Amino acid sequence: MKLTKALFVSGSLGKGHDVLAEACVAALQARGVKCETIDAMHMLGSGADALGNWVFRRLVSVNALYDAFHFSQLRDDGRIARWLDRVAVGRMHPHLRKVMDEVRPELVVPVFATGAGVAARLKADGYSFKSIVAMTDSFAHRMWVHESTDLFLVTSPASGESVRRYWPEARIEVITAPVRPGFYTAPPRTEARESLGIPRDAHCVLLMSGAWGLGPLDLAAKSLAEDGIWVLAVAGTNATLEKRLRSIAFSQPHVIPFGFTDEVPKLMSACDVVVTSSGDTCREARTIGRGIVLLDVVPGHGRENLMHELELGGATACMTTAESIRRSVRSFIDDPERSKVPPSKEAHLASAQFLAAVQGLGFEV
Repeated sequence: MKLTKALFVSGSLGKGHDVLAEACVAALQARGVKCETIDAMHMLGSGADALGNWVFRRLVSVNALYDAFHFSQLRDDGRIARWLDRVAVGRMHPHLRKVMDEVRPELVVPVFATGAGVAARLKADGYSFKSIVAMTDSFAHRMWVHESTDLFLVTSPASGESVRRYWPEARIEVITAPVRPGFYTAPPRTEARESLGIPRDAHCVLLMSGAWGLGPLDLAAKSLAEDGIWVLAVAGTNATLEKRLRSIAFSQPHVIPFGFTDEVPKLMSACDVVVTSSGDTCREARTIGRGIVLLDVVPGHGRENLMHELELGGATACMTTAESIRRSVRSFIDDPERSKVPPSKEAHLASAQFLAAVQGLGFEV
């Protein structure tokens, strides 16, 4: 069967799900497949998406609460998590039916856990399509896994076995995590530094923590700059943090502030080390070849992802204080055996692996 249309179901809790969808869409569009991406959170309707974002951010900010919810409910298939999933799927379902009737895709790719549930509901309704659940987390929780899914794409054997915790017979393929096209074509380091006004021989750090700018990034930027390190500080969508960073930059020229920016490939190329929370930024850093200092600011699945990044090497972790971040960065930079990471040789295989997985379901691409 020739694949002509694909529908990606993402979710706007942070930007990680959208980043994965964007990378997969680019691979298919290059082969002439028409792709559409929808935000499952927006389908909650009546302001529920904003409420969901607010609740999730509050839970994340109180680590113990989110850890408790993640490990006792999401991973162990608790009653509260099942109820929340049923409610969310029920609200999204009629909206997604309309999209399916309009787009009529042959392939549906949920990159968001609740999207996997809605796809399963649509199959139960009798819609005919193949479904691929694509997940970059290091360990699946229950909401990701539904027994009508045709294929699970994961980025490590451990992640694959975590899917089989809920469905032992699941069809799984391990692929290299795809990243956005710009990270495969980032400018050379010298060119990136020249465009930013950073001396060639200076130490430079890219400081960011997801779209929400979690953690004491402003205090860390000031502390790192006072230690003689240039700081490319990205606030993401956190407007309050951006104002603080710009205020610091007035008195500290070694701090170069950014809000939400699409220049991350250039910033990453210019730096020696990336300071970030666990997530898609880590894969992007490995693609370009940069060591990672991990902020332990995302509880639950964030802690699982952090441990996986440490296991891969080329990374260290720190506490969420400005002084811990400064000391960890300084120690990491001064130890080339730990911090020098070659560009990933596997990164360029990601698109081909994703396309091969799609073809493995019987599609001509």
